[in-house]
Amino acid sequence: MAERAHRAGVVALLGRPNAGKSRLLNRLLGEKLAIVTALPQTTRSRILGILSRPEAQLLLLDTPGFHASEKPLNRAMAEMVEEASRGCDVAAVLVDPRRGLGEDHRTLLAGLARRGTSTLLVATQCDRPAAAAAPWPPEGAPPGMETLRISAATGEGVEELVAALVARLPVGPPLHPEDDLTDRSLRFLAAELVREAAFEELSQELPYALAVEVERFDESNPALVHIEARVLVERDSQKRIVVGSGGGVVKRIGMRARREIEQLLGTRVHLALWVKAEPRWARRPNRLKALGYH
Repeated sequence: MAERAHRAGVVALLGRPNAGKSRLLNRLLGEKLAIVTALPQTTRSRILGILSRPEAQLLLLDTPGFHASEKPLNRAMAEMVEEASRGCDVAAVLVDPRRGLGEDHRTLLAGLARRGTSTLLVATQCDRPAAAAAPWPPEGAPPGMETLRISAATGEGVEELVAALVARLPVGPPLHPEDDLTDRSLRFLAAELVREAAFEELSQELPYALAVEVERFDESNPALVHIEARVLVERDSQKRIVVGSGGGVVKRIGMRARREIEQLLGTRVHLALWVKAEPRWARRPNRLKALGYH
């Protein structure tokens, strides 16, 4: 039997905030590459995960949740979604089946159809009884569009999704070395893990305008990586929340983040955090670019 042709291309993971895009990316890669929290709009930047298999290489783009807003940070995230949807070979549109398709989904699907982009409609969280019982395909789904159900938590349906994605990719050689996992630097991933720890530690107290900037990432001693990072907020009142009484909150953020970074790097980590009030950082386009939100 003739050997099957190798396929390679870009797969955009698209959907509303909390649709399960980052959790699916991590499941597909078998590594925690994208941060995941219960809070909406956790993903702020385009993250590329590279899934290499003998028959195909999938360049998986995790994208921010699409939503309408005129704030500069939200506009930057919306531009990332638009760029990903325009530049992908295949689009996987993730939907919470309990909520069905909204006008935002229909607008996205219409744009993908106009561009001739091969698209899959994917119901997430099928391990949850309410999601599993919800009608699928949803009302208003484009006729003839392939639909699947998956659970990134349990892995149910994920291999079927991979097979469907691979079948739609163009024939071609790998686009990245097969041992690459992402195009993002370890510095960026460490900053994201600190931000995730802040989200988890602060929960509803967390100011939305919070970012993390790694100022030092020293791997000269492979047995102990030294990282220094600043947690950015916009106001002194927010800084007091993040620092906490006697520095207790930022200390807990650091401990939580250090465990995740050590797992990512596979070595011990010394992590030092500072909190800085930087007014209007989330409203300055050049600052957003410097922080990787572009």
